[in-house]
Amino acid sequence: MLSESYRYQGQTVAFMLKFIRSEFALILGYIVTALAYGPGSFLFAGEFSLPLFLALFAALFIVMLLLSFSAVRHADHLAELLGEPYGTLILTIAVITIEVALISAIMLSGDAAPTLARDTMMAVLMIVMNGVVGIVLLVGGFHHSEQEYNLRGAVAFLTVLVTLATMTLILPNFTESTPDPSLNRIQSEWFALITIVLYATFLAIQTVRHRSFFVQPGREDGDEEHHDVSGSGSVQYHAVLLVLTLIPAVLLSKKLAVLVDFGIGTWSLPVALGGIVIASLVLAPEALAAFHSARQNYLQRAVNICLGSALATIGLTVPAVLVISIYSGQEIQLGVGNTDMTLLLLTMFVSALTFGGVRTNMLQGAVHLVIFLVYLVLIFNP
Repeated sequence: MLSESYRYQGQTVAFMLKFIRSEFALILGYIVTALAYGPGSFLFAGEFSLPLFLALFAALFIVMLLLSFSAVRHADHLAELLGEPYGTLILTIAVITIEVALISAIMLSGDAAPTLARDTMMAVLMIVMNGVVGIVLLVGGFHHSEQEYNLRGAVAFLTVLVTLATMTLILPNFTESTPDPSLNRIQSEWFALITIVLYATFLAIQTVRHRSFFVQPGREDGDEEHHDVSGSGSVQYHAVLLVLTLIPAVLLSKKLAVLVDFGIGTWSLPVALGGIVIASLVLAPEALAAFHSARQNYLQRAVNICLGSALATIGLTVPAVLVISIYSGQEIQLGVGNTDMTLLLLTMFVSALTFGGVRTNMLQGAVHLVIFLVYLVLIFNP
């Protein structure tokens, strides 16, 4: 009995050590959250000196980035257990949750620019559709010459994405009910409803009706690629840890929002820079997952991640910020400027050409990267 007790205790200790190693980001996230809302809350209450600002920003950004990667790891396990497209869908929803939390926190801080939401969505579209897609196609083409994906799935993505992007980021520039590129209350309510209904319809197509559209060609019968994830656990185990990982990320987003708002207002940085910070934070794990999928010659998952992330940004972020705008009285301008409108239309046109066939190569990746570099240059030198 004594030996069995020792063995049980040894197994318990081993499990706890393994859990601490694998969930270090989760534990660190809760510690930092407790400090930020407890003893260290006074640090976020007043003005920031440059050293304090840089230290706090770096600390929060790194912790939230670790939490994002941890969330992606659990979503990858769920993708392994549930198969596509459910795994990628869970990954996208988890990341968009952090994005919406960050935007909402900055909007409700009281000093946020009315263009923050549109700048974030524009940054996400440019980073994903040009930066990430460009690198994915360039790397995939370098290693495998040409790569195959499911054309029907890409067409479904782009059809909804082009419609929602045009309706939410371009059309407000031409409405006559308001003097600026914004929507009045009735338009906001209808646009929020239409956007969420269309996105929900797409999800029904992706997960139920035409699930085969989003599976790698040749694996429609269920013989899907397994992801390179380590560890074990049930669906419930990873689902619970995914939720627990998102909680500190959402709570810390409010503190990071204070820093972003202060930095842009104090040092007169480009307002679009706030959107890039948010987009970079939430997209880094997805970009890495898409990169690995392309290297493994599983382009369909990379397409699901990239186009799914861009679509989810429009389909979920727009209704969220419109609802916040309606009920908080915060002004929000969705229409992009002429320069961004040109880049957005060019991106959609080139994406339709890129994903209009059944194979991709390095040249298409290079074109997308050129558009992304132009976007970065014009942010700092419009």
